[in-house]
Amino acid sequence: MKETNKNPHINRGAGILMALFVLLFFAFIGRFFYIEWTQAVSGEDGEKVDLTELGKEKWTKSKILHADRGTIYDRTGDKALAMDIPSFTLRAILSEGYEEHVEDVDKTASELANILDMSEKEIKERLSREGLFQVEFGAEGKDLSLTQKEKIEKLDLPGIGFIPSKTRLYPNDEFASHVLGFTNENDDGVQEGLLGLEKQLNKYLLPQEGKETYQTDRKGYKLPYGNDNISPSKRGNDVYLTIDEKIQLFVERAMDQAQEKYNPERMTAIVADPDTGKILALGTRPTFDPNKKNIKDYTNMAISPYEPGSTMKVFTVAAAIEEGVYNGDERYQSGRYAVPGGTVPDHNYGKGWGMISFDEGVRKSSNVAMSILVKEKLGYDTYRDYLSKFAFDKKTGIDLPGEGSSRIIYGGDLERISTGFGQGSTITPIQQIQAATAVANGGKMMKPYVIEKIVDPDSKDVKLNHEPEVAGEPISSETAKQTRDILRTVVTDGTGTPYDIEGYSIAGKTGTAQISQGAKGYMSGYGNNIFSFIGMAPAEDPELLVYVAVDRPDLEYPELGSDPVASIFNTVMKNSLQYLNIDPLQEETKGKSEGANENVKKIEDFSGQDIKKVEKELKEDDFNVTVLGGSGEVVKQSPHPESEVLEGERILLRTNGDVSMPDITGWSLTDVMKLVELMELKPNIMGAGYVTKQGIAKGASVKEGDYLVAELKKPTPEPTDENKENEETAEEPITD
Repeated sequence: MKETNKNPHINRGAGILMALFVLLFFAFIGRFFYIEWTQAVSGEDGEKVDLTELGKEKWTKSKILHADRGTIYDRTGDKALAMDIPSFTLRAILSEGYEEHVEDVDKTASELANILDMSEKEIKERLSREGLFQVEFGAEGKDLSLTQKEKIEKLDLPGIGFIPSKTRLYPNDEFASHVLGFTNENDDGVQEGLLGLEKQLNKYLLPQEGKETYQTDRKGYKLPYGNDNISPSKRGNDVYLTIDEKIQLFVERAMDQAQEKYNPERMTAIVADPDTGKILALGTRPTFDPNKKNIKDYTNMAISPYEPGSTMKVFTVAAAIEEGVYNGDERYQSGRYAVPGGTVPDHNYGKGWGMISFDEGVRKSSNVAMSILVKEKLGYDTYRDYLSKFAFDKKTGIDLPGEGSSRIIYGGDLERISTGFGQGSTITPIQQIQAATAVANGGKMMKPYVIEKIVDPDSKDVKLNHEPEVAGEPISSETAKQTRDILRTVVTDGTGTPYDIEGYSIAGKTGTAQISQGAKGYMSGYGNNIFSFIGMAPAEDPELLVYVAVDRPDLEYPELGSDPVASIFNTVMKNSLQYLNIDPLQEETKGKSEGANENVKKIEDFSGQDIKKVEKELKEDDFNVTVLGGSGEVVKQSPHPESEVLEGERILLRTNGDVSMPDITGWSLTDVMKLVELMELKPNIMGAGYVTKQGIAKGASVKEGDYLVAELKKPTPEPTDENKENEETAEEPITD
């Protein structure tokens, strides 16, 4: 057998291949030892990559630890006014490639429509979108409560699930909404304050996020003995307000009732502790529900400026008393007061009440009385100083965002005088509250505030603490008491009688301001005013100070502007005093002694007495007497016997025989109604203010059952002849 020789090329190739494998083997071994030694490799960009760190990234996971936003409490600390609660976002998986997905669109839409605030059609449209793995349901599918979640889970709908989250809850809905404000979720999923204290205190309320880092196996499961690292999250700080939940509820309910009955353009009510400046309640209308964020008007009337009207007279009187130029018994001629640039009329169409005392002028809310005090008694410069002492020319600095700036218009004589009775210059309600604390608090004017303290919920460290702050002392304690005594008679015997609360001594002042339309002048028409009242109780040592203003309520005769204001003030004040355990019986006794007034008398029974004799005696006592009938004896009278009457008040006396119609031009509505009652007439009253036209002519025979038509109008100021073309003077409004 012949032996075959091997191909030398094959042997050579095998040798080269063998050598190559040997080289690669040693290169691999070398690279292995190199990587083991250096623990690094080169990346795509040529930079070294630390393999240890790379490995950690592969098996180390982390997650954000969220915490609650701080809670806002009322002053007791027991009632949460704003808080974080667990919520859920509804989601639906549509992809058929996923095991759990929506299978029956029609059924799912029908079932969810019974729980969500969405129509079946809207839900079906979302569930029918193509090319999407998952959909959510917009605002209607967010912030679902645990109850809603459980209801949906019971439906057992394939593909329907939830994403856990948190939502901001305001448990009392439309409760101090302009104070609290609201939050909204930002791009990072964090609740951020957008209005009110939620915005003002956002840096305190925001929580601090934490982070948990842990190790996993290749399937992503957490290793039981991994090196966990936790940076804990931290809750936001808790805020405690001066707001009292009970008193705030009194305000909210009273305003809701007034809103329903009178439908005003806007309203505000503020309750304060005059000894400290703490705001116990603050309400505004229009309002909104911060849970729904259905806000249409961001304006907080309580801190917005407008012409205050006659509530400003409180501070004009206090300034005059403090300067020693006020004499309540001094008499002046009411009706009209001429100054360079115009004439200031009293609010009863400029007719006034004859020669009356300044105390009576305050009770009747006389503009002429205030004009004399500002111009003749105090002087313009001194009065301007008191406007600054009462801080009407600067913001209070209350801890609420958006406080408006007042504007003191103090140019010509008419502007300066009209400021004294609340016209022209604009003031905020919160400024009036601050100034009134001086009257209620023995001369000390307290800065208003709504934030009591801010506390770390974990350490209990106090981050911010408000203490009562004296903003000034514009008047003395004696002046404050004398002013309160006068304001008490305004309520018992003057324009403030609708605000007298049985069992309690209320001191206060009414206000009716016209509303400026800029170049168009002031609004006209029945009810187109801002009606207000500022009152304090108990009058001898006030524990509560309440301001209420109602803007353009819907009024129908014989409704008055005081009706909606009193419905709020009386409800809030009485309920709050009772809530604070102030004994009404004790205060009734105090109120009677405190409210005693030498100018108030009880009218006797004149029945059977000679009309001439009675008329003469009443006129000698400065009463305005109208006799209905001829000579003879008195058979009827108004006011009724034992009624309390003011000096200068109109008294009607009737005798037997025919009665001639008196001239009632300039009579107030109250006096007209005395005539209606005494003669048993059928009234048809149009307008408000004082009589300008009467249906039964003066001197005509009038008998029981006749129809009495009377047209009333509110007074407007009249410029002097030389200034009739002065637009500023001609359009100057007058308040009561």
